[in-house]
Amino acid sequence: MGTRTAAIRRNTKETKVSASVDLDGDGTSSLAIGVPFFEHMLEQIARHGMISMDIRCDGDLEIDAHHTVEDVGLVLGQAFAQILGDKRGLVRYGHAYVPLDEALARVVIDFSGRPGLHYRVDYPRARIGDFDVDLIREFFQAFANTAAATIHIDGLHGSNAHHVAETVFKAFGRAVRMAIAADRRMAGAVPSTKGTL
Repeated sequence: MGTRTAAIRRNTKETKVSASVDLDGDGTSSLAIGVPFFEHMLEQIARHGMISMDIRCDGDLEIDAHHTVEDVGLVLGQAFAQILGDKRGLVRYGHAYVPLDEALARVVIDFSGRPGLHYRVDYPRARIGDFDVDLIREFFQAFANTAAATIHIDGLHGSNAHHVAETVFKAFGRAVRMAIAADRRMAGAVPSTKGTL
């Protein structure tokens, strides 16, 4: 499948984001985003997806973290779209269940070319530290939009908000890892009966 890397930059009046992504990496991440809990969650995607990524963001955090979190999602999705191209030879679909103590999440992803997010996660409180849990949905929506992926995320159990969030990000990483793997039986074909995605 060749080298699967991309470097993306996005500069607006709200944020300046740069990301380098290697889909065949070793799961390490270097993150300078200014939102510690969000960085901790992105580390889960890298580690469990076995994706190496370096993401920098200078955002308008004096307002809140919304633009920063959303724009990181946009840029990360753009990187995936650039790397995966026509999806030739991919498994395409991925799914994972991940527990963390009392919490359990399920994520199913299809790099379908059709952006869509179906997100059903309830958090027992609105903030984890000073991080607004509503921003988690914004991140995944942004990723779905630019990666052109259909994503279903379900929080099945959980009474600890941190655990709930962490299971979602870990399950996302695991589902992505499955979906972006090479399918040797496809022999380089596009994984669709239509012949294109």
